[in-house]
Formats: sequence, structure tokens, C-alpha cells
Amino acid sequence: MSRLLHLNGPPGIGKSTLARLYVADHSGVLNCDIDVLRTLVGGWESDFGEAGALIRPAALAMIEAYLARGHDVVLPQMLTNPTELARFEASATAVGAQFVERFLMDTPAASVARFHRRGADPGAEAHDPWHDQIRVIVATNGGDEALTRSHEALERLLPQRPAAVVIASADGEVAETYRSLLESLG
Repeated sequence: MSRLLHLNGPPGIGKSTLARLYVADHSGVLNCDIDVLRTLVGGWESDFGEAGALIRPAALAMIEAYLARGHDVVLPQMLTNPTELARFEASATAVGAQFVERFLMDTPAASVARFHRRGADPGAEAHDPWHDQIRVIVATNGGDEALTRSHEALERLLPQRPAAVVIASADGEVAETYRSLLESLG
């Protein structure tokens, strides 16, 4: 049975990094990173939100098609809206695939600090082009308060997702977090 592995969590917690590690270790798995897909839409730099709205239906179709062929998909995307989350879960169950949820979490204060540092380490992976747009969106929507609200929204969502597993994602502990993710998947 194929599965859709949804990596949820606040911005900057390491979802994309872990997704890249996962697909590097699991041949044939699709990394359906919606933020990467946004960059394929003309004008994404000037309207990041609209690019996301345009690409999500395509991402859902791609996920469903890939799962239907018997292959796994990893989805590194913060989703706090239960209705939106249900759309992604339905894309898996519609084709008989398993929907697996992992929430990558740290403390609210650590999550905010990590957001501000992501992409700043010259020794880290190449800077993702959408980080600057996300920084602008966060600043426009209240800065650190917006990040804290996102963290709180994820915490409120967790009790509604009884099958979800929380993975502690400590700052600078990528290998340990990845190992915890793999162990949680069995």
C-alpha cells in the first residue's frame, strides 16, 4: 500500500530538509514540496499566496496520480486548516493509499528563532528562493506574533488528528530528528 507522508509543523522547523533526506534514502518517493511548486508559477515572487492557491489543485492531482501508481509521496507543508488538511488526506484515501501524519514541533520560542535563522547558514543547503517571500508574508501578518499563532494553531489541530505523531525537532539536531522520524514510521 502506498502512503502519503505529511510532514506538518511551523515555518522553519525542518519539514523541507527532512523531506529531502527522506527521498534521498527512499528511491521512487516523490517530494511534493508545494513551496517548490509555487516557484513554477509565473509571478510567484509578487503574489506567493496566489501562486499557492493556483498550484495546490495541481499538487493534489499529482499526489493522487503518484499514489495510485503504488509509489509513496512525502508532503512537507504546514497545514493548520482542518478542511485543507482533509483535502490532502482524501487524495490519499481516494486511491487506497495510507495517510500518515507527522508533526515536527519545538517550543514556540525556539520555533520563532529557527524561522529567523533558516537559510542564513552558509554551510547549509542552498537557500530556498521562497524563504524571502515567506519572511515578507510573516512580517506583514504580525512577525513573531504570526509565527506564534501558527504554532498555537498546530497545537490546537493536534487533538483533532488522533493518528498524528509528534516528532520533537530540536534546533541543530537534523540527524536525530530524521532518525526519530524513521523510527516513528516503523
